[in-house]
Amino acid sequence: MAAIVRISSFCHRGVKPLFHRSFLFTRPVVSQQKDQDCPYLLTARIHGSPSLYAGSVSKAASQHWTGERLVSVLLLALGPAAYYCPGPVVDYSLAAALTLHGHWGLGQVLTDYIHGESKIKFVNAGLFLLSTVTFAGLCYFNYNDVGICKAVALLWSK
Repeated sequence: MAAIVRISSFCHRGVKPLFHRSFLFTRPVVSQQKDQDCPYLLTARIHGSPSLYAGSVSKAASQHWTGERLVSVLLLALGPAAYYCPGPVVDYSLAAALTLHGHWGLGQVLTDYIHGESKIKFVNAGLFLLSTVTFAGLCYFNYNDVGICKAVALLWSK
């Protein structure tokens, strides 16, 4: 199998390449079948513009990644805030940030290791149930007991 591709046709960032024609984006491909002696000349097209669908997925993934980083930085800031000024605002902020951070982290692990459409739906439903119960339990603990900040302080004092 042989293929001819002009590399200069892809390198056009800001500068129009020399000899830029549409026929440069066409590459001939020669393939032979084992049963026949004559080669078939096929033509493949290389698209110079990105797909519209790929751009929207890329933007959503980028925004999700940015959200994950923001939650991680928020958790780093909530540590000293919980130590120096414990209170209901910090308790509920910790409950939300810890639950969201855990939900996204477990979601990535499940995405990497669970395969099959029906299994993924079942596991995602279980993850949403686990995250909901976790957040509800932390909110219940904050409202009816000492709260996350005071509970950690009590654990460290003994």
